[in-house]
Amino acid sequence: MLFLCRCTDFESRLLRRIFDFTEQIRSGSYICDSYRAVMERWRGRVALVSGASVGIGAAIAVELVRLGMKVVGCARDVGKIQKLAAECQSAGHPGVLVPFKCDLSKEEEILSMFAAIKEQHKGVDVCINNAGLAHPEPLLSGKTSGWKNMMDVNILGLSICTREAYQSMKERNVDDGHIININSMSGHRVLPNATTHFYTATKFAVTALTEGLRQELRAEKTHIRATSISPGLVETEFGPRLFKDDPDKAAGLYSEYKPLEAKDVASSVVYVLSAPPHVQIGDIQMRGTEQVS
Repeated sequence: MLFLCRCTDFESRLLRRIFDFTEQIRSGSYICDSYRAVMERWRGRVALVSGASVGIGAAIAVELVRLGMKVVGCARDVGKIQKLAAECQSAGHPGVLVPFKCDLSKEEEILSMFAAIKEQHKGVDVCINNAGLAHPEPLLSGKTSGWKNMMDVNILGLSICTREAYQSMKERNVDDGHIININSMSGHRVLPNATTHFYTATKFAVTALTEGLRQELRAEKTHIRATSISPGLVETEFGPRLFKDDPDKAAGLYSEYKPLEAKDVASSVVYVLSAPPHVQIGDIQMRGTEQVS
């Protein structure tokens, strides 16, 4: 049986608002609009994203541009970032992506990049240390050159970028900056996989460096925040590059279960940046639901 009733104007408006709100929740636009509102304080400000040519770094760079930030994306392959920048412009995103060629294993290139950012954009407000790599070099038989390369990029490059970003914030009296290290679940546990043991050591270092950075920032009486984001398996070019000499292993890496996607990690970066200024998010650990280790 259908009952009809006459609604007052107030009740009609209330029902319409409830209906619209329900539709926003269903479509996800309410969440997006909420993030945009909270992220408004970052609009027009400068973020550096290392390793921005592919995978997680590219996803982070595009998402921050979509939210109105000026993003300096650096990598050795700057051509891919230039393509991303054009796509962002075509999409009408309110921010801008600025490509910059930089080899994070070379300090002189990092310092030159920060000098250029200072000259062209005044400085860095957000530093996202995403660049990282792995070589299948076991502890008992690995090549020293591979170990050094991992240390140069994963530890020293990250630390140099962190130092320079902080100095950039300090000299401009930026007290609400943020330094985010894209870490790994490998920075929290050791898997029985000889090919990744040295890589794992570099990620344990990132865990320690992030907490050390937080403590030093507190000692400086600044409100600049430090966060580590530690994803498990993410479907990017990382795995195929690691196992480039074993195509079968590379092909099967993402077939056992649904891994994380690069956009999932990008969303966690937005979540961290959108936290109220008094909230310090130290570490986010995230895995695909079906991932065991």
